[in-house]
Amino acid sequence: MNVVTLGVHVLDVLVRPVEAIPEGQGATLVDDIRMTAAGTAGGTALTLAKLGATVRGAGAIGTDATGDLLLRLLEKGGVDTGFLVRRDDTATSASVLPIRPNGDRPSLHLLGANITYGLDDVPWDAVAEATHLHLGGPELIGADVAARILAHAREHATVTSVDLLAPGVLGSFEQIEPLLPYVDLLLPNDDQVLGFSGEDDVVTGAKKLLAAGAGLVAATRGADGAVLVTADGVETVPAFAVDVVDTTGCGDAFSAGFLRAAALGRDPRACAVLGNAAAALVAGGLGSDHGDFDLAAADALAATRPTRAT
Repeated sequence: MNVVTLGVHVLDVLVRPVEAIPEGQGATLVDDIRMTAAGTAGGTALTLAKLGATVRGAGAIGTDATGDLLLRLLEKGGVDTGFLVRRDDTATSASVLPIRPNGDRPSLHLLGANITYGLDDVPWDAVAEATHLHLGGPELIGADVAARILAHAREHATVTSVDLLAPGVLGSFEQIEPLLPYVDLLLPNDDQVLGFSGEDDVVTGAKKLLAAGAGLVAATRGADGAVLVTADGVETVPAFAVDVVDTTGCGDAFSAGFLRAAALGRDPRACAVLGNAAAALVAGGLGSDHGDFDLAAADALAATRPTRAT
């Protein structure tokens, strides 16, 4: 599997556990503070590399120290960063995530250089030569730009997948409609399906996205696993039991597992099972890069009976 992960790259600063922010200049002690590479492109790239894919990241970051660290973390994780362009006048995207004891993760986010990525930055030859293109956060670069990139991939028989970034409340159908005819695998969460489709039900929303051109919708639902919606029907795939430490990067890990399984020729349900397994392995620790697992370890978990996560 030779994949280009294009789009959102973020440096996450994670603090755990945080029950409340101290008032004024107060202070509190925490158990852990970590910095990790993340984002709908960057986080997915890390897990894909663990699962045995050859991964090249593409996107925009700053020339600041944050960007330097982000590059080192991606490279340490086995991701080729040669297609990440650097901006002198824009900061690298970053988030501060105070992780609650139950694993919830409110976010303080800087958009940074991600929104500056354009057609002149795309490694067109690499996209054409890849077996897979995963585009994370198309709404940040605009539907027309995203559609051009995805159409180019399709023209060269590159399998295309898309994950969204914005919360559903900030989404609209017009933000993604032009690119849907070029998307083989759409991998949002349930909130995004509702927000971007404008529907009140996940299955109805997913069917609207299919009708607009998407080949398959696999929507994650947190502890409830995932729901698959295709032209052939609807299927739910339960999550795996895990003691949740942090849900950061679980959606990206699901995307990586789904795509890796698809590249191996597995059917959509098996793809979602491996996606849920990868997400469970990441949820057991702090950050998108948690865990030293590989494809064999993810497959071993996938072979157990899925149950609702704790």
